[in-house]
Amino acid sequence: MDRFVIKGGTRLEGRIRVNGSKNAALPLLAAALLTDQPVTLRGVPNLADIASMLRLLGELGCPKTGESIGSPQTLTVQSRDESACHARYDIVRTMRAGICVLGPLLARRGSARVSMPGGCAIGDRPVDLHLRGLEALGARISLDSGDIVATTPPGGRLRGARIFLGGPFGSTVLGTANVMSAATLARGTTVIESAACEPEIVDLAAMLSAMGARISGAGSPRITIHGVEALTGVDHEVIPDRIEAGTLMCAAAITDGDVVIENCPLDALMAAVDRLHAMGVSVEELHESRGTSDGAGGVDPMRATCRVRRIGAMKPVEITTQPHPGFPTDLQAQFLATLCLSSGNSVVTEKIFPERFLHVAELARMGAQVNRAGATVIVSGVHRLVGAPVMASDLRASAGLVLAGLAATGTTVINRVYHLDRGYEHLDQRLGTLGARIVREDDRAATEERVPVIETKPRESVRSA
Repeated sequence: MDRFVIKGGTRLEGRIRVNGSKNAALPLLAAALLTDQPVTLRGVPNLADIASMLRLLGELGCPKTGESIGSPQTLTVQSRDESACHARYDIVRTMRAGICVLGPLLARRGSARVSMPGGCAIGDRPVDLHLRGLEALGARISLDSGDIVATTPPGGRLRGARIFLGGPFGSTVLGTANVMSAATLARGTTVIESAACEPEIVDLAAMLSAMGARISGAGSPRITIHGVEALTGVDHEVIPDRIEAGTLMCAAAITDGDVVIENCPLDALMAAVDRLHAMGVSVEELHESRGTSDGAGGVDPMRATCRVRRIGAMKPVEITTQPHPGFPTDLQAQFLATLCLSSGNSVVTEKIFPERFLHVAELARMGAQVNRAGATVIVSGVHRLVGAPVMASDLRASAGLVLAGLAATGTTVINRVYHLDRGYEHLDQRLGTLGARIVREDDRAATEERVPVIETKPRESVRSA
C-alpha cells in the first residue's frame, strides 16, 4: 500500500493543466450501454475508478475497443453482447458510480441486476431517489440478495413521466444521470423536477444529445427529455475536472505560490473562486486561446487559463457546501485545510454530507486549530502547520492532507493514498513539476525512521498568515 512523503514549505510555481473530469467520465461511459454503436471519449483521466468502470462495462458486453497511449486517454467502447445485465458486487463496491449502469441497462436491454452500493467514509448516500425515478418511468423494481433487480413494464419499454428527484440534502447527481439516461429511450416525454444542475449533468446531456437524444434544460432544476427510438454512436470530449482545478487553486494559495492553471473550468467554479477572492487569493483569467475557442472567437469559460496567487495574508471566511451552483462538497476538505493558515476564525458548514469531517482530526495532528460541532467546523488560523504521520480516510480528505503537507514545516507522511488515486492522476508527480517535494513510497518497504525531518530554508518557507 502506497503512501506519500512530503517535505513541506516550498512555494509552488509554474504551469499545470487540468485533466478530464472523473465524475463526468463515469456516467458518460455508462451511457455507452444505450447504443450498439461505438462511443469514443476524449480527455479521459487515467484513474482507478475509470479502470473499474471499464472492467464493469466489459462484463456487461461493452468492452473497450480502442485506446490512445499516454494521458489524457482516448477510449472507445462498444456494446456487442446485450445479454449480460448483472453488475456484480465485486466491481460496484469499488466505486459508487457503478450504479450509473442501472438506467442505461434497463432502458436498452429491458432488465438490469445491479449490486446495491455500500456506504463510505463520508456518510450514507442512499439510492432511493434513483429507484423512485425509474419506478416513475414504469420500471418494476425489487431487491434480491443485495442486488437491485429492475425490469421494464409490459410492452418492454419505459414510459415518460413527471418526476420529482429532490431529497433531504438536495438533488442527486448520479440519480439525475440514471433517470435522464433511461428516459432518452422511453416512450413519450419525461420531466425531471429538482434535477441536479452540476456541469457533469450538462456534459452527459450534451453527449446524449449528440447521440440523437432530445434533451432540454440541462443545467437547470428542470430537465425535459423527449424519448426516441434509438441512439447512435458519438465522439465526445470530457469536460475538465472542476474539483481537480479547485484543488490546484488551493495548493497555490496554501503555499503562497504563483501557479498558472490551463484547461480550467472557471465557469463551473464561481462559488469556489468567490471564496478564494474573499480569502485574499487572486484568480486572474489570462484569456489565452490555446485551443480553447468557444466557437465564436472567444475563450471557452470551461477551458480557460488562469493565474492563482495569494495577495498578502490569507483572510478567514465562511463556507457552506450546497448543491451546484453552490460551494461544492468535494472541495470542502481542501478549503478547510487551506484556511488552517488564515489570519482569523473561519466557519465551514457541510450541508451535503454532514459526517464528511474525518480529515479534521488528522489536521489537528499537524497543529491545526479545528473544532467540530455537528456539521460545522470552526477553524482558528495558526502561523504554521507541522509535519506529522496522518491517515487518509477518503478521496477528498486525502487531497486536503496533501495540501496541508505542502505547507507544513518538516515532513508529512500520508498513509493510504490509494483513496487519492481514485480521483487524481499522478498528483505527486504533477505537483512535483510545480516544485513540490513529494515521494511515493510502498509503506511495506519503508519505515518512518528512514524519513528525516527537514527544516526548510527561510527563502523557501511558506509565508506565515
